[in-house]
Amino acid sequence: MVMVPIHQAKAQLSRLIQSACEGEEVVIARGREPVVRLVPVEHATPARRFGAMRGKVHVDESFFESLPDEELAAWEK
Repeated sequence: MVMVPIHQAKAQLSRLIQSACEGEEVVIARGREPVVRLVPVEHATPARRFGAMRGKVHVDESFFESLPDEELAAWEK
């Protein structure tokens, strides 16, 4: 963990951000009292895009045929 006073954090903000992004815990202090923890923002997972699998999956005619009775009975339980 790196504890940095506010004045020093202002002067070295880019370096501290890089350290936080690399996984190091960075704490900014007022005097000797910790005030803020600098952490990277977690990126949201991208939204699903309609048609993203187009051309990558093939469904043949057998997909639309009726299921055998025993398999259909297993699904209906």
